[in-house]
Amino acid sequence: MLFACLQMVFFDRHKVGELTGLLTSDLGTLKSVISDNISRDRGLRALSEIMGTLCILFTLSTELAPVLGLLMVSVSVLVALFKRSTVPTFKSYGIVQARISDCASETFSAIRTVRSFGGEKRQISMFDNLALAFQNSGTKLGVLKSANESLTRVVVYVSLMALYILGGSKVNAGKLSVGTMASFIGYTFTLTFAVQGAVNTLGDLRGTFASIERINSILSAEDIDDSLAYGLAKELEDSNGGVNENGTANKHYMSALKSSKSCSNLAWSGDIHLEDVHFSYPLRSDVEILNGLDLTIECGKITALVGPSGAGKSTVVQLLARYYEPTHGRITVAGEDIRVFDKREWSRVVSLVNQDPVLFSVSVGENIAYGLPDDVVSKDEIIKAAKAANAHEFIVSLPQGYDTLVGERGSLLSGGQRQRIAIARALLKNSPILILDEATSALDTTSERLVQEALNHLMKGRTSLVIAHRLSTVQNAHRIAVCSDGKIAELGTHAELVSRGGRYASLVGTQRLAFE
Repeated sequence: MLFACLQMVFFDRHKVGELTGLLTSDLGTLKSVISDNISRDRGLRALSEIMGTLCILFTLSTELAPVLGLLMVSVSVLVALFKRSTVPTFKSYGIVQARISDCASETFSAIRTVRSFGGEKRQISMFDNLALAFQNSGTKLGVLKSANESLTRVVVYVSLMALYILGGSKVNAGKLSVGTMASFIGYTFTLTFAVQGAVNTLGDLRGTFASIERINSILSAEDIDDSLAYGLAKELEDSNGGVNENGTANKHYMSALKSSKSCSNLAWSGDIHLEDVHFSYPLRSDVEILNGLDLTIECGKITALVGPSGAGKSTVVQLLARYYEPTHGRITVAGEDIRVFDKREWSRVVSLVNQDPVLFSVSVGENIAYGLPDDVVSKDEIIKAAKAANAHEFIVSLPQGYDTLVGERGSLLSGGQRQRIAIARALLKNSPILILDEATSALDTTSERLVQEALNHLMKGRTSLVIAHRLSTVQNAHRIAVCSDGKIAELGTHAELVSRGGRYASLVGTQRLAFE
């Protein structure tokens, strides 16, 4: 549940491969150290054998037992020194392992780009360098482990030799019986194996400590999104029929949140207003993207947002979707600050179709049904949404129809087909607020006309924000807002803005908004 409740800045800060390594390698280390030291002659079993054997040895001979005490102290000192020297090596070993995973996943996901630029040699070189670093780190780690075990064995054997010499002299002097000496030697071997098991356990723990340090350096309580954590915890509690204490949500803060019914009612009936919104991305806090932006998106009407690249249009979309929160100012719906609703509730009232939609590597039907991920969606509902998005015809022509797998990120479909499936997914969701971020940009003229008809039908009665560069997409909007330098520079209908001869007219004149 933890990754599902993290703020978006967490995913901006860390690469996919790094997080994959965290889940597979580092968490796998934690699992292994527990299972290995419970099921084998290590861990608690070795510790109990050491304590028990020492008690027996002191009972047999109070003169010989201190020799073994010296053995224990020597081994402990060696282990402590080794721990201090190897934790950085374990940590670097895990970091390189994560970088290899990141390099491989990035190369595989961008394989078409690699092929188109002939970048295979560069990627191979990058992977070879990482593999070499991984080999060197592993070799260094192996040498340190071998050195530690060798030193431990030397100390053990020196102690045993001293024990035999001292014990033999005691037997010759008649101060110790042969039987007692034989028993002492037998228990000494038991102690030796137990110490070796304890040393191996401590070696495992060093790797575990390094993994924990890496996990703690990545996961921070500051990255938890309280609003999202609260909403998810509440739903899990309802679905489990009991209390779900996660400790991730700030209960005092969440007590001010309003109900889901209130959120839905306000979204269907009220305007959305961005009031003096300032925003900088957390990883680029010195660059202000929005600088006092004011915009009202009227309920049940279509508002188009246009402007040059970098003006802040996509940032407005991310704030409305609540991937981030404004650094100053607020966003309201029907006069209520949207922060009074938990993010899970808000996500249900907003449908978003991006320029480059992401599909999951499942069937076409399952991707459309993802519009309602927590509900059981019938085949008829899926087909109805696909028909409304003008996707039904191409879907039924696929080898398995709605059961056809789309490949990773929809790679087996064309750009236009992926876009129409994404639109069908948004249609199925049936949210009161619709955001289209260049939603028809990947379509040819014929496909765009078919999808635009479906979108026009979908946007009726819904609060819609359309971001586009094509004039055909925005000219029929009820209002067009021109975004420039993080503010709204102009606002009006297509005819009004063209007649003013301002920024919008300039965009049309320079064909940044292209007539179709």
